[in-house]
Amino acid sequence: MRIDAHQHFWSYNARDYGWMGPGLESLRRDYLPPELAPLLRACSIDGTVAVQARQTVEESDALLALADQHPFISGVVGWVDLCSARVEEDLVRLARHPKFRGVRHILHDEPDDRFMLREDFRRGIGQLQKFGLTYDLLLFPRHLSVACDLVAGFPHQPFVLDHLAKPPIKDGRLEPWATDLRRLAAFPNVCCKISGMVTEADWRRWKASDFAPYLDVVFECFGSGRLMVGSDWPVATLAASYAQVMQIVGDYLARLTPDDQAAVWGANAQRFYGLGA
Repeated sequence: MRIDAHQHFWSYNARDYGWMGPGLESLRRDYLPPELAPLLRACSIDGTVAVQARQTVEESDALLALADQHPFISGVVGWVDLCSARVEEDLVRLARHPKFRGVRHILHDEPDDRFMLREDFRRGIGQLQKFGLTYDLLLFPRHLSVACDLVAGFPHQPFVLDHLAKPPIKDGRLEPWATDLRRLAAFPNVCCKISGMVTEADWRRWKASDFAPYLDVVFECFGSGRLMVGSDWPVATLAASYAQVMQIVGDYLARLTPDDQAAVWGANAQRFYGLGA
């Protein structure tokens, strides 16, 4: 199977999607499964992981409802308040659904860069493993060293880094992102999504070669056994079509063996998220 391990859905309203600021006007409409389905078929994608875009428990329920209606949604990464005293209660309920596979918090928007090291947040992270749930790390490069401190405390918790931690592709800089990424990748329980690259490049003038140095670093760090492909649709449409996003990755992966390509295109995501389990 080929899996898009990172995409979003929403029914737009200004209250819940305040992060869609200037320059993101094209995202201020509904993006729902019937629009994505033909794009998946055209790129031979068999299933997806739908990831939260709102920080409400209702977001988790809404994505699971869509997954019930659309079989191509293989898994859901939702949201719960990991700092809440009732987090276990929320997880008990949500984890009953076989497609609830993980949790994410929009860490890079927190005013405190060390938010993820708060005692109450770490207590919430500590609840995930007993429910068989993963955690998606949404970071900027400056957060990578802090993420190392978080991950070091949870050696058995599966983590995945979203969007390569958003390196400065538009500026063509690798450091200190590359050095800090190597530190995080040294933890064997951390995987990484090849996703979100086009929106970190020049939206109008990017070319495929812009991404190669960053992909070189990512493959050096994680190898083909801990990487998975994500479109970041529809956010990626700010800079590229769905097909273009997948072609960038596909052209780079063509240098790998068939087994390694199959791992990155789907087997790693299936294993990490327990899709179909």
